[in-house]
Amino acid sequence: MSTSQPTLKDKRIAVLVTDGFEQIELTSPRDAAEELGAKVDIIADKPGEVRGWHHTDPGDAFPVANTFEKIQLDDYDAVVLPGGVINADQIRMNDAAVSFVQGAAGAGKPMAVICHGAWLLISAGLVDGKDITSYPSLKDDLENAGAHWLDQEVVRAGNLISSRKPGDLPAFNDALIGALAA
Repeated sequence: MSTSQPTLKDKRIAVLVTDGFEQIELTSPRDAAEELGAKVDIIADKPGEVRGWHHTDPGDAFPVANTFEKIQLDDYDAVVLPGGVINADQIRMNDAAVSFVQGAAGAGKPMAVICHGAWLLISAGLVDGKDITSYPSLKDDLENAGAHWLDQEVVRAGNLISSRKPGDLPAFNDALIGALAA
């Protein structure tokens, strides 16, 4: 372990999900950021709890800190968008979630998206002209929305960080931490 690891002590991250998110795509970046001192809030479409998934099997329940309708953009330094087909399909139809990511992009906040999470960015109109990666099945959707899709473990396009799948989480987490520490 390096002695020069960055501190994220004063940083706050919003992780936007609905039921059906890919659990490791929430827990891995959350744990990496919290280890460096960041505060990570799970934000959802409903109060209470949300349930993760382990690919095709139900996972654990997680407490929700706040809802899409009630969060304030100024309270957060970055946004993380986990994938999971069920989550990604539901969240993109939530107007408050769409509005929040549009605001985050407009404010230049780092936004880290993995796997199917890029569907929300498509619905928010945020991928046109951007270099991005995702789970391979989203390639056509992203290209049809004007993005330049790349098959790489992590792609940084300004404040947008993207990765393909859970196997890319080490690079994804490093890119998120690097963006927050900058």
